[in-house]
Amino acid sequence: MANDQTPGAPAGTKARAIPDVPKLMAGKRGLIMGVANNHSIAWGIAQALHGAGAELAFTYQGGAFGKRVLPMVEKLGSKIVQEVDVENEQSLQTLFTRLQEEWGRLDFVVHSIAFSDKEELKGRYVDTSRANFQRSLTISCYSFTEIARLALPLMTDGGSLITLTYEGATRVMPSYNVMGVAKAALEASVRYLAADLGPQGVRVNAISAGPMRTLAGAVIGGARYVYRVSRDAAPLRRNVELTDVGGAALYYLSDLSAGVTGTVHFVDAGYHAIGLPPDGTAAPSASGE
Repeated sequence: MANDQTPGAPAGTKARAIPDVPKLMAGKRGLIMGVANNHSIAWGIAQALHGAGAELAFTYQGGAFGKRVLPMVEKLGSKIVQEVDVENEQSLQTLFTRLQEEWGRLDFVVHSIAFSDKEELKGRYVDTSRANFQRSLTISCYSFTEIARLALPLMTDGGSLITLTYEGATRVMPSYNVMGVAKAALEASVRYLAADLGPQGVRVNAISAGPMRTLAGAVIGGARYVYRVSRDAAPLRRNVELTDVGGAALYYLSDLSAGVTGTVHFVDAGYHAIGLPPDGTAAPSASGE
């Protein structure tokens, strides 16, 4: 993906493999929520954690996702894989009861869950329906707070929670609409949760990843345009890949970041630092994107 350059654009840098740190997460147990396929950000994070020695539990939503996720996580030796609907309180409670019974403790949680009606993302934010607004905020934002509350009793020796956000939380992005509002609320939640959970030694942070070719990103209108402009305007002149986000997550979920909480960490090849893209960045490419 890093080499998919617009004609005439400067060559970008390349994503690097995560350094071999096989013992960094040894003895740690954590929950990964949000894997949909092998292109999911949550999967990139899971691979980094597994490589560092962590024991992982996974959730998925619905049989269709289960058919894809189950074969993937079996290769990582995961014994706890459960279908969960974050809109259903009992479904979440059942998950954490199982974690309590089978593990007894929890060291970290990865929350990579978001949803909005893709048809409403195509229009204007002002036209967002009440029903879609409420559901988008419930799934994309409130679920993280509820999961944090349920995880807290299991984090008897401290812990770390991370969630995934995007630049659309702070700046207007094409076809992002209510998801931008949901992500803004999610980032505020990170700060309040960090304050609430800090006294118990539990840290809460967010990773703001740049545009990636994921299943979730594909439903956003103009995704290829955003992907290309972000690549050409970013200081590193490339889009980020799963290994980039996986490495950042490994830092936040390990003891390397023991003194860090309440932050939003950008993994976007530096795009967030750019005020105005270089001249010609937004011009249509030869492929018609």
